[in-house]
Amino acid sequence: MSETGSEPAVLFDIDGTLVDSNYLHVTTWSRAFDEVGEAVDSWRIHDSIGLDGGLLLDALLPNATDDTKGRAKELHTRYYEESASLLRPLSGTHELLEAIAARHLQIVLATSASDAELSILRKVLGVDDIVSAVTSAEDVDTAKPNPDIVGIALKRAGVSAKHAVFVGDTKWDAKACARAGVTFVGLRTGGSPAQKLLDAGAAAVFDDPAQLLEQLDDSPIGRL
Repeated sequence: MSETGSEPAVLFDIDGTLVDSNYLHVTTWSRAFDEVGEAVDSWRIHDSIGLDGGLLLDALLPNATDDTKGRAKELHTRYYEESASLLRPLSGTHELLEAIAARHLQIVLATSASDAELSILRKVLGVDDIVSAVTSAEDVDTAKPNPDIVGIALKRAGVSAKHAVFVGDTKWDAKACARAGVTFVGLRTGGSPAQKLLDAGAAAVFDDPAQLLEQLDDSPIGRL
């Protein structure tokens, strides 16, 4: 139990962590960039997935005008929404969340997805009945790797950093957690190698939600 009386919390990124969406983001960003006349290699896009949307555009289109970046963002959103039927939970997601809820730990969706994308992701997950709190990109001016979204998730859960663990799939999640003082557990489901997540600050790395569930007792979550 935390100092505030709230149960400890497990904070989850959603994109690429609970829902198999990272490669769809790569494809839809690539289409958007192509349509605005900006060629960007897919590996560069993949490396930026999980980064705040504005920072992603600045990194990948450093010489583009604001109008071009804005158009690319609109197109990405349109293509992503049109492809939403391709999204599905990652292996073991529902079982992992149910096991965490059974331990009387709070489940918090600490995402920096837009409200529109979050609505799609929540429908794909279908676990609102066991979710304690949710964040979105609209809660902060700049999302990951800034720690603000993590701080808001902690506040909504009513816990301090030491009574929480964050589960994510990118180095941007890891950097945000390091700045917020929250233990970070990495999953390889977003396409990042284990060593890359460890180098960014992960306390442990698992292949997917199913493997994390198998080793839950020995993971940082098991020590909450």
